[in-house]
Amino acid sequence: MFKNLPLFIGLRYTRSKRREGFVSFISGFSLFAMAFGVMALIVVLSVMNGFDREIKSRLLQVVPHITGTSVQGVSAAEIDQLRERLLDGQSPVISVTPMAQSFVMLSYQSQQLGLSMQAIDPGWPSAQLLQEQMISGHVEQLRPGEFGIILGSQVARRLGVFIGDKLQLTLPKVTVTPAGIFPRIKSFVVTGIFQVGAQVDSSVSFVHQRDARKLLQLGERYQGVQLTLDDAYQADAWLANNPQPLAGQNWRTWTQSMGTLFQAMRMEKLVVSLLLSVIIAVAAFNIIASLVLMVADKRSDIAVVRTLGASSAMVIKVFMVQGLAVGFLGIFVGTVLGCLLAIFIGDIVSFIETLFGVYLFDPSVYLISALPSRLLAGDVATVVLSAGALSFLATLYPAWRAGQVLPAEALRYD
Repeated sequence: MFKNLPLFIGLRYTRSKRREGFVSFISGFSLFAMAFGVMALIVVLSVMNGFDREIKSRLLQVVPHITGTSVQGVSAAEIDQLRERLLDGQSPVISVTPMAQSFVMLSYQSQQLGLSMQAIDPGWPSAQLLQEQMISGHVEQLRPGEFGIILGSQVARRLGVFIGDKLQLTLPKVTVTPAGIFPRIKSFVVTGIFQVGAQVDSSVSFVHQRDARKLLQLGERYQGVQLTLDDAYQADAWLANNPQPLAGQNWRTWTQSMGTLFQAMRMEKLVVSLLLSVIIAVAAFNIIASLVLMVADKRSDIAVVRTLGASSAMVIKVFMVQGLAVGFLGIFVGTVLGCLLAIFIGDIVSFIETLFGVYLFDPSVYLISALPSRLLAGDVATVVLSAGALSFLATLYPAWRAGQVLPAEALRYD
């Protein structure tokens, strides 16, 4: 019983309401702030994880998982040999397609826009993935020799073009003739518009692979190859284990080519987490304040317990138990509410939208119609451990002050 005395007294002080109304109010506010901070962090991180997954899943529909480029180019025979070697049923590679691309400038009336032109063929697997993101037109409308082009939704919006409009494509190369040097310009007809929901919509266009090779003067060769895996998130690991799938190529994964976007998303998640952590920090300071006031109010009680034989360490444990009880209870409540809210936030937002007739994501404007959420155990564990550590640190100083109370000084005027 003596060993459990700090636990008993600490929990008893937590429930005390006889004279410490203001102290109890601060303790209750600390519990509420801790629960709200933990809940807000879990929900916001889950929503950001949901948006991250949504963007990546859409992005990987049109972005190759692994790209290999070469200055000398690669022939169709070499690509066929690579395809036979990698598509053996045991490799995670599910498709090997040729690659031809270049940065170009599109012009329509008085508008100009620079972007990437990439080759595609209606028979390639990548064309089937692109078709799933088409909002107008069809990939099969790209025919060799007709010089059709598929644009991203943001490109089409900025240029003010739609299907059937003709625009000028300027290559970063020049043609030397006896009459002088002229830029290489070709007219293209818009045959389709796609929308992914990421920076691809404003930076990439697709043309038929034969038209691309003709414009780039590649002949029967390609600039490189593109690999698609059954799990795009294993691209870095696969390339590390297979550093040279085809000799003479410079290999890059989709995480490297889209590194700027993902770095910005990670930074945004970090900044938001730090801002919301202020709520938990406020709760920790409130725990310190409540314990300091409790120590001042319980000086006589501490003195009596000390005269009965309690050590300074036992008094410290009493007030640490009280502070940790408030902090851990708030963490528990916040974790439960946060996990439940993160799981059902999409349904909750949909219900509110239906109830009030106001839509958070207008389907005619946004690619998503529901708030995405992805609850990760790692995020929950990080939030809980961080909040628990702050709660523990918040109890140290007030508990130490309580252990330094001298019985004679505390009882002198009582």
